[in-house]
Amino acid sequence: MAEVDPEDAKLVTLARSARGRTGAPEGAAVRDTDGRTYLAATVALPSLQLTALQAAVAAAVSSGVTGLEAAAVVTPADAVEDAGLAAVRDLTPSAPVHLAGPDGTVRTTT
Repeated sequence: MAEVDPEDAKLVTLARSARGRTGAPEGAAVRDTDGRTYLAATVALPSLQLTALQAAVAAAVSSGVTGLEAAAVVTPADAVEDAGLAAVRDLTPSAPVHLAGPDGTVRTTT
């Protein structure tokens, strides 16, 4: 289990709530450089598919964010998917991305 600071633990809680509220496979949350948070769940429409992390980054960017402090993804998967990780890296290559299981336990930090 990876150790996370309290602010990043809040991201995991927000990501869990996004996932739980929608019943989606994944939930994600990101925190911008001003401390604001954005959360999202997997989007699976016939005309649009986004991972939860892509959707959270898109919500942040559409609000004018130019940098991220951290991100968290809650998923049963063993790794953060490449497209979402790339979206975070497009804004801030050094931002930590925490991967947590559905129970909220952080398994890894990238």
